[in-house]
Amino acid sequence: MAEGRLSPAEQERLAILTAAIEGTITNGQAAKQLRLSVRQVQRAKVAIKRDGSAAVVHKLKGKQSNHHIDQSTKEKALKAIKEQYADFKPAFATEKLQDTHGIAISSQTTRRWMTEAGLWKIRGREKATYRSWRPRKEYFGELEQFDGSYHLWFEKRFVDKDGTPIEVCLLAAIDDATGIITKAQFAANEGVVAVFTFWQAYIQETGKPLSIYLDKFSTYKINHKAAVDNHELMTQFQRAMGSLSILLITAHSPEAKGRVERLFGTLQDRLCKEMRLTNITTPEDGNRFLTEVFLPKFNKQFAVVPAKEGDIHRKLLAEEERQVSHIFSIHETRRINLDFTIQFKNQWYQLTEIQPTTVRPLLRVTVETWPDQTIHIILKGHELQYILLPKKPKKQRIKQPVILTTHTLNYKPPQNHPWRTRFKPASEG
Repeated sequence: MAEGRLSPAEQERLAILTAAIEGTITNGQAAKQLRLSVRQVQRAKVAIKRDGSAAVVHKLKGKQSNHHIDQSTKEKALKAIKEQYADFKPAFATEKLQDTHGIAISSQTTRRWMTEAGLWKIRGREKATYRSWRPRKEYFGELEQFDGSYHLWFEKRFVDKDGTPIEVCLLAAIDDATGIITKAQFAANEGVVAVFTFWQAYIQETGKPLSIYLDKFSTYKINHKAAVDNHELMTQFQRAMGSLSILLITAHSPEAKGRVERLFGTLQDRLCKEMRLTNITTPEDGNRFLTEVFLPKFNKQFAVVPAKEGDIHRKLLAEEERQVSHIFSIHETRRINLDFTIQFKNQWYQLTEIQPTTVRPLLRVTVETWPDQTIHIILKGHELQYILLPKKPKKQRIKQPVILTTHTLNYKPPQNHPWRTRFKPASEG
C-alpha cells in the first residue's frame, strides 16, 4: 500500500516503527510514543518487515462492517415509513418498525435513512433563555403538573356538520416525581365544568395530591373559541382545592411547568398517530383508548423511579366525601329580594315558606351550579327550598311575611286549645 493512501495517524505509526527497526530509537521509546507494550511493538516490527506499510492499516479498513444492515431490510423499512409513518419522528418510527414490522434498527439509523429520503429535516437548536433547573419532587403524589392543550387531536377524522375539523382540549396531569401521566381526558374546552369533572374523578379514584402546579391561563386559552368560562376558572378552582387542603401553585411561564409542556409536545406526536393507526374518530373513543391502551403503555415506557418510595395521595375525609358535589360546583353570590325571590341567569326562583333555617330579605346566598347543571341555593350551610318561576314575578301590593323559617307564621290555635277556653276564676269552681 502506498504511503499516500495512509491516514496521518497511520503515517506517524509507520514512521515510529521504521525508526525502531532502523535502531534510531529503542523498542521502549517506540512503545511509549505509540502507547503500546514492548511486545506489541516487536510484533508490529515483524509485520512491517513482512507486509510493508500495509501492516499499520486496520484489517477492516474499506470493508463492510459486521453490523451492516442489508439493502433489502433498508428498502422494507423505508417502504413502511413512507406508507404509514412519513410524519413520525425517527424515535417513534423506530418503535413502530420493531413492534409492527419486526425490523430492529437503532433510532440513529432510522434518522439517517429518513434524512436521506427527504422525510426528516435535521434542525438546529434555538438559543434558549437561561432558566435554573428544578429537581423533581421526592414522592408520588407530592406535586401534580396540570394543563390543557387545544389541538386537532383527531386530525381530520372528527369534524363538525360543515366538515371542518374540530379542535378539542386534552386535559392531563403528570406526576412530578415519577413522570407518570396520572390522568388524561379529552374535553370540549378547559372551562370550569370540564376541569372540575376531571379533578373530581381524579381525587375519587387516586386521592388528593399535596399540590397542583398549573399556569395562570394564558390569553390564548381564555380567548379560544371553545372556551366558555375560563375567566372564572382560577377563582372557582382555588376555592375548591382550598376546601380540600390542596395547595395550588401557579406558574408564570410555560417553562416553569416544563414537564407537562414537554408532555403535550410528545402527545401531539405520539398520541395523534397512535389514534390514527387504530382509527379513533371521537373524543369518547379517544378517552377509552387513553385509559385502556395508551396510558399504561406510555407510563411503562417513560416513567422514572422516584427519589423516595411511597404514595402520599390522601383519601377524602368522610365529610369531604359527603360535600364533594358542593365542592366541585360553580359558586356565585346572589341577594334575596323583598318578595323572597332570587334572580339567577335570567331565571327566577321563589323560596318556599318552610325553610331549614331562618331566611330574611336582602340576605346573600350562594347559588351552586352542579356538574349535572342542577341549581342549589345555600344559606349558612343549609340548602333552601324553591320553585322555579315561569317568568318574572309581577309587583303586587300584598302583605309579605317578614321572614321564612321552619314553620308557618301567624299561627292559629285549634278550638280546643287552652288559649281558646274561657278563663274561670277559682271562686266559680
